[in-house]
Amino acid sequence: MHEVRSVIERDDLFNRMIRDQWTEHLGRRIDVLAVGCGGGGDPFRATETASGPGAALPRPMETRVTGIDEDLPALRRVVESRDDLDAFALGDLRSVPVPPRSFDVVHVEHVLERIRHAELVLDRLLNGLRPGGLLMIRLRDRESAYGFWARRVPAVVRRAAWRGFTPSGTVGPLPAIYEPITSRDGIRSFCLSRGLRISEEHTAVGGPALRGPLGGLGRLACTVTDRLSGGRRTSAHDEVTFVIRRPQNQFARLI
Repeated sequence: MHEVRSVIERDDLFNRMIRDQWTEHLGRRIDVLAVGCGGGGDPFRATETASGPGAALPRPMETRVTGIDEDLPALRRVVESRDDLDAFALGDLRSVPVPPRSFDVVHVEHVLERIRHAELVLDRLLNGLRPGGLLMIRLRDRESAYGFWARRVPAVVRRAAWRGFTPSGTVGPLPAIYEPITSRDGIRSFCLSRGLRISEEHTAVGGPALRGPLGGLGRLACTVTDRLSGGRRTSAHDEVTFVIRRPQNQFARLI
C-alpha cells in the first residue's frame, strides 16, 4: 500500500513499529540505532498502551538509543543538545562503529541522500541489525520534482537561499548527493537483492524548502517540473518511508 501521510501520522508509524517490536520481544529492552540523529528528528520516546478491562496506565518502553551521524558542525550541535540518546558517535558512516547484530531497530532518517557510498553504508547498518529486526528508512526521493531540484541547484545557491525557503531552525543546508539508491526503486532493488521484506511503504510531501517563507516558489517549481516531465518528476511526493524487516533466517530469500 502506498499512501500520502501527514507528519504526525508518519511519526506514529515509526513509534507503532517500535512498540510492536517491543511486544514481540516480550517487553525486553529494545536497542535502537538512530542514524542521522543530527538532523533534528523527533525524540525517541514511546509508551506501550495497555488495553482492555482493568488495563494499567501506559508504561514506559525500555529502550537504549545509540545515535550516529556525520561529524559536521551543524549536526554536532544538534546531537550534543539531545537528551534522548544514551550514546552517540560522529564520523564517516563508512567507519563509525556499528557492532554486528546488536540492534533490534535501525532508524535511518534523511541520511542516504546526503552521503556518498550510501549503499555501502546501508549494508553496514544492515549488518548491525539482529535477525527479525526492523530497518526503518525515511529519505528524499531523487526521482521526485523536489529531489530533482535538490540535486541540481548549486551548493552556493542553496546556502544563499536556505533561510528564505526553509522554516526557522531547520538544520542545514547539508550536502545533496542523491546517489541512485535514494529512490523508491533504489530501495526496492536493495531489499530484493538482500532478501529483505518491505512491510510498509508510504509517501509524503515534507521537503523543508516547501515549508518556509518562500515555500510557495518551491511548490510552484515542483509543479511546473511535474507537468513538463509528464509526471516522471512527480510533485505528489518528495519523501518515501520504508519499514523493512530482516528475516529470522539469514538464508531466507523472497521468491
